[in-house]
Amino acid sequence: MEIILKEDVIGLGYKNDIVNVKAGYGRNYLIPQGKGVIASESAKKILAEELKQKAVKLAKIKAEAEALAEKLNAVKLTISAKVSSNGNIYGSVNSLQIADELQKLGFNIDRKIIAVKDVKTVGDFVATVKLHKEVAAEVPFTVVAENTPVVEAPAAEEVPAVEAPVVEEAPVAEEAPAAEEAPAQTEE
Repeated sequence: MEIILKEDVIGLGYKNDIVNVKAGYGRNYLIPQGKGVIASESAKKILAEELKQKAVKLAKIKAEAEALAEKLNAVKLTISAKVSSNGNIYGSVNSLQIADELQKLGFNIDRKIIAVKDVKTVGDFVATVKLHKEVAAEVPFTVVAENTPVVEAPAAEEVPAVEAPVVEEAPVAEEAPAAEEAPAQTEE
């Protein structure tokens, strides 16, 4: 018995597939449950017309997804997070933070289609945005410590000017306690 499936059936086929099944399985399970219809000539013609119309719609959706993927591939995100002294993030960076950053740039992307592995350290990572079953975009992002980008750039330029006085003061400060500690140990 030929059946046109109206939804995906595990182990049998996908929606709109024409499958051969035993008559009892088709009459007693698939048709009463609404999972399929008998594949008559008229039902096959209707299915062919639906698939033709659906193909045009799917091609348009896929083209839009590819255009959005090209735009997303050009984006580079920077996400700031609270970081401990050893470089680990308190919590983690997940698809919600990436969706929020994309929202700020004007991309309305649902967080459910963003795939990210656990990001628990500072560094460079890549998120995959699944726009269509055949189209995915990779969005690179960098996780930085909060307030670090503003402090790092000026500090790199000013370090030589500031370090010279600090280096001179540090040994003096270190020598004085060492001199005080040494007599304290000898007196005891």
